[in-house]
Amino acid sequence: MLAWLAYMMACFLVGIFGINKKFGFWGYFFGSLLLTPLIGIILLLGSDNRMPR
Repeated sequence: MLAWLAYMMACFLVGIFGINKKFGFWGYFFGSLLLTPLIGIILLLGSDNRMPR
């Protein structure tokens, strides 16, 4: 149970850091949830910032 909670918190943090990136919070949250938070961080570091509207 504690490992599941830590995994979800890590995915949530990746989503928080991805708010101003290309895919936004939900994209990075679900990406790290489906893959792993480590892969989510790698995707986050390799992505561009969101274009201003």
